[in-house]
Amino acid sequence: MAGAAFLTEVAIEPLSSIIHSSLFPCRFSISHSPFFGIPRKTKKQSGITTSSALSNGGGVIIEKKEFEFKPSFDDYLKAMENVKIDRDSNNHSSNSLRKKKHFKGKKEGEGSTKFTDFEDFRVEKEEDSDKMIVKEKLEKGVSYRKIASKKVTDNNIKQIRVTRNSENLDMERAAFMSLENEHNVIDMPRISRVDMEERLQKLARCLNAADINMPEWKFTKMMRSAQIRFSDHSIMRIIQILGKLGNWKRVLQVIEWIQSRERFKSHKIRFIYTAALDALGKARRPVEALNLFRQMLEHMASYPDIVAYHCIAVTLGQAGHMKELFDVVDIMRSPPKKKFKTMILEKWDPRLEPDVIIYNAVLNACVRRKKWEGAFWVLQELKHQGQQPLSTTYGLVMELMFACGKYNLVHDFFKKVQKSCIPNALTYKVVVNTLWKEGKADEAIMAVEDMERRGIVGTAGLYYDLARCLCSAGRCQEALKQIDKICKVASKPLVVTYTGLIQACLDSGDIQNGVYVFNYMQKFCSPNLITCNIMLKAFLDLGMFEEAKLLFLKLLENGNSVYQKSDYKDRILPDIYSFNTMLDACAAEKKWDDVEFVYTQMLQYGHHFNAKRHLRIILDARSAGKKKLLETTWKHLVEAERIPPPTLITEVFCSRLEEGDCNAALSSFLSSPWIGVHVFSKKSWTKILTENGHRFQKDTLVALMHEVSILVARSENVVLEQLMRSCKEFLKMQMQQTL
Repeated sequence: MAGAAFLTEVAIEPLSSIIHSSLFPCRFSISHSPFFGIPRKTKKQSGITTSSALSNGGGVIIEKKEFEFKPSFDDYLKAMENVKIDRDSNNHSSNSLRKKKHFKGKKEGEGSTKFTDFEDFRVEKEEDSDKMIVKEKLEKGVSYRKIASKKVTDNNIKQIRVTRNSENLDMERAAFMSLENEHNVIDMPRISRVDMEERLQKLARCLNAADINMPEWKFTKMMRSAQIRFSDHSIMRIIQILGKLGNWKRVLQVIEWIQSRERFKSHKIRFIYTAALDALGKARRPVEALNLFRQMLEHMASYPDIVAYHCIAVTLGQAGHMKELFDVVDIMRSPPKKKFKTMILEKWDPRLEPDVIIYNAVLNACVRRKKWEGAFWVLQELKHQGQQPLSTTYGLVMELMFACGKYNLVHDFFKKVQKSCIPNALTYKVVVNTLWKEGKADEAIMAVEDMERRGIVGTAGLYYDLARCLCSAGRCQEALKQIDKICKVASKPLVVTYTGLIQACLDSGDIQNGVYVFNYMQKFCSPNLITCNIMLKAFLDLGMFEEAKLLFLKLLENGNSVYQKSDYKDRILPDIYSFNTMLDACAAEKKWDDVEFVYTQMLQYGHHFNAKRHLRIILDARSAGKKKLLETTWKHLVEAERIPPPTLITEVFCSRLEEGDCNAALSSFLSSPWIGVHVFSKKSWTKILTENGHRFQKDTLVALMHEVSILVARSENVVLEQLMRSCKEFLKMQMQQTL
């Protein structure tokens, strides 16, 4: 921007006639004293800019010199430094020399210059050489500001630069920078929408991948690094992208960050909150969405509109929160509880009436809760408002009837729907499910054919339910024909559809058709782990142990061929459910060799011992002569630093004592400092010796007493003392029985 210049009397003298004749036709007198010129209109001619000004009837001609500075605090400091340095260097040569500075010049059009944030500085030397006064005159020419500072010398100039460099680093912190109308974004080149979208996408991905517990200053720094001018639209877009990524926690963090920015002036804060409500709804977070909705009620600028009500209603309806949903409807119809200063909006009335989306959300919540009275309330409200329910509303009412087991009402209501409007795919889906529950497969097929004749496009769920209905009726071949229709409209993987058909066959007790579908699906897609577990359980329930064993061994073979992480995507490995299913089956069949093999494989695959599921199997295997399982489990628990159950400790003690190894038997509980006195009391030891006395030799018990007495003499141990007393009583009892 071209600034004002100060000329000497010699320079003004020859130009006074030109200025007098061209700029001042009224022939006012012109003062020859220098003044502070304020540029108002400029005209560029042959490299010289002519500027007119009025200041006590004077005028000057100013030469245009443009310097481009980045609008940042750092450049401002540098400009002020140059003023001071030039002042000191010119004090020795001439007192009449004046400096001019140009700030923030922006060209628009041809031959014209638009001035924004114009600032003109004049430096005047006063009698006191240790101080200077910098007068700043704005474009409107009203206010001045005086700044006092010490004289700058060559030595302290370097010190000032070092200090200001450190200060500039601090100024990079976002806490000292405003969001709106910042100098660092005003003169930035405009970017296209495509580039802006790329930056927003990149920023959202970075926020999604970052630690959710990062401090606020680090979060602010990450937001600033995107070089985006944060506006309502950009904030909304970031929230929408994070919502698609499912990171609802980061969405709330963005909202909190906006609320903490006091200098962020949003004109569409309601839209930002609404975008956050939509993101929380897609993430199925009703509690967080309701809390955000209540925050919107606290301010007039963020008070909910119909779109916000739709978002919160759908979210609460999907979660089945009926009470909170009815509260939202009451808020929607009532005036604000908090009194706002409406200013010029004296007739501002945020009250709204529920529409079809709100009523459908209420019906959705009623379906989840199986509240029959909610459907009557919705129908009565629609009738009271004179509105005709849509086919979607009728479908939700029918779904509620089906959930409550009102099958007769479903058929009656469907006939009324056909008379009033064209049924949609949802209503036909409810009819198919009702006929399926009633065991009427032929009527279900006829209902779908009627739908197709009407030109209604069926959903994947409709054809999926029809296929399961046919599988339950034993008509597996007809059910597989529905796969082609499902593939045309389905968005889920094909393996999910086949798994559902297999489960429908098994639920009806038709294992043969289930096996047929399982073999048939492998022509088109590979079964997943859920499919294999379903078939494994089906084989075992029907007594087909060998078939189940072959399927399980196939899963183990997949695990043996895994060499890197990418192999896990292509191969199915057994999970803990698979191992538990096979262990239960092997134990029921008393195939202890298979039990030992499956249990060992389970530990190798990284699964852990579960006392509720595995302890009884291990004890039964020990009774059958499989001692290795007991020792394997003990070693596994010791390595994992887990507390063994008391029953397992007792069994290990008895097994080692049965083998005649007293030291190993004592180490089984001496190495466990967590064993309490109440667990192994004198009564408990007596019971253990009595129940397992037939397993011990008399010499072994005597040797045990000797080892215990030595240990007790070294250090007091209540558990060992109680064990020694129980051994004495047990041996005394055996001697009496012998006599």
